[in-house]
Amino acid sequence: MRIAVVGATGLVGGEILEVLEERNVQFDELFLVASARSAGSKKTFKGKEYTLMTMEEAVAVAPDFAIFSAGGGTSLEWAPEFAEVGTTVVDNSSAWRMSPDHKLIVPEINADSLGPDDKIIANPNCSTIQMVVALEPLRKRYGIKRIVVSTYQSVTGSGKAAVDQMMNERNGVDGEMCYPHKIDQNALPHIDVFQENGYTKEEMKMINETKKIFDDQTIALTATTVRIPTMGGHSEALNVEFKEDFDLYEVRSLLTATEGVIVQDNPAENLYPMPLTAHKKDEVFVGRLRRDESQPNTLNMWVVADNLRKGAATNAVQIVEYLQRQMQEA
Repeated sequence: MRIAVVGATGLVGGEILEVLEERNVQFDELFLVASARSAGSKKTFKGKEYTLMTMEEAVAVAPDFAIFSAGGGTSLEWAPEFAEVGTTVVDNSSAWRMSPDHKLIVPEINADSLGPDDKIIANPNCSTIQMVVALEPLRKRYGIKRIVVSTYQSVTGSGKAAVDQMMNERNGVDGEMCYPHKIDQNALPHIDVFQENGYTKEEMKMINETKKIFDDQTIALTATTVRIPTMGGHSEALNVEFKEDFDLYEVRSLLTATEGVIVQDNPAENLYPMPLTAHKKDEVFVGRLRRDESQPNTLNMWVVADNLRKGAATNAVQIVEYLQRQMQEA
């Protein structure tokens, strides 16, 4: 079992390595791949020193799996090259997500759709992943008619440059600007580029990816995505209209019984999900469960997850783990 991590020096690449170690993912060889300017330098993983490889070198060794976190352009260029030599690529970028020829996978929901011919597998957007994981048990029980989601997203979703901008502003240091405005002590209703319809690309990702993952184009969904000066994870306020009425006790029971979901819902004790407490965790945290009293069959909920973990690295590693089990059982 040979695994390559493409983009090993980035924020998500570093998280992928942490998750591989924490989950004790089994492999015989590990290849760390970076840009040409970083190739040849060293990186330590589990006490062993690795030499960073170029893309060409990594394709030449034809690993069993390659977990990509190096941007859409890199994925479009290189994922097919890896697939051609038999490597299964799990890609964290948006490059393949809406392709009708490629699967968009959240293991808890649709990993069973994967087969041996799926050589390029898309990892969904971070904000989409945590939302659909929290909604899946409720969707299966009540059916979903409409979702209204507002997100409050960590600067880590924009990478190291955004973290640097926030910390520079916090410390009174002039530096490069990742965002068009100051982010510290601010909130920017602007994630990714604006589209002709007035929504941002991030908002449209959530809308389109959710329908693809659930395999249901009838779900009505609207989104507003906001960047806030936090680093622990993304938060989401969900208003979900179900096809059938629900019982709040049953909702809590369904969520509590769902693997990968942790219910934190005790307002009397000030217990609810927060980025600070979700940081470095793999689970999706759900709380503030309450009926929308303005219309029938509608639930309000608050969902938080570490966007670099379940929102990216952990989901990708879970896909690899699922495929490893498939190979062992074959």
